[in-house]
Amino acid sequence: METLLPYALLCLTSIFTLANPLGTMPVFLTMTQGLSEERRRFIVKRATITAVIILIVFTFAGQFIFMFFGISTNGFRIAGGVIIFKIGYDMLQARYTHVKLNDNEIKTYVNDISITPLGIPMLCGPGAIANTIVLMSDAHTLSMKAVLVGSIAFIYILTYYILRASTRLVKVLGETGNNVMMRLMGLLLMVIAVECFVGGIKPILIDVLREGFGK
Repeated sequence: METLLPYALLCLTSIFTLANPLGTMPVFLTMTQGLSEERRRFIVKRATITAVIILIVFTFAGQFIFMFFGISTNGFRIAGGVIIFKIGYDMLQARYTHVKLNDNEIKTYVNDISITPLGIPMLCGPGAIANTIVLMSDAHTLSMKAVLVGSIAFIYILTYYILRASTRLVKVLGETGNNVMMRLMGLLLMVIAVECFVGGIKPILIDVLREGFGK
C-alpha cells in the first residue's frame, strides 16, 4: 500500500496532464464551431474512446514492441522524458503542442475529427503513449497494473465530461485562467519528465561506470 498510493498519484497526474483536456478545450471549440450540441457530444465520446483504446493497447503491447525491436526500457525512458519535457516546456509558454491546424485542415477534419486530430494526437499523443509504457514497466504487481488501467479509464471519463462542458468552462476560466492552468500543468509535466529521464539514464551510467572500473 505504501508504494501503491504514490504510484496511483503519479499515474493520475501524469496521464491527466498529458491528455490535457483543459488545454484542448479552445482547440475543440474552434474545430466544432457551428456544430450542434448533439454532434459535439458524439465527437467527444468517440474521441475519448479512441484515445483510451490506443493508450491501453500501447500500454500492454509496449514491452513486446521493446523485445521485437531490441529497445531497452531505460532507453525509452530517456526518449520519453525528452518528449514529455518538450510538451511541458511548450505548455509552460502557453503554447498548444498537440496539433497545429490551419483553416483548410479544420474544414477537412470537421466531418470526422473524433479520430484525428482530436483522439490522436490531441488526447493521446506520443507523450501520453510513452508515459503509460514507462508506467507499465514500473508496475511490478497486478494491483499496480490495475491502478494504471483504472487511472487511464478515470482520466478519460473525466476528459469526456470536461470537453462536454467546454463551452461553459472556457467562459468561466477566461483566457487568463486557461493560460495559468496550462502553465501550471506544463511545470508539473517538466518535473515528471526529469524524473523519467533520470530514471532511465541512472542505471545506464551505473553500468558504464562498473564496466570502466572493472577493467
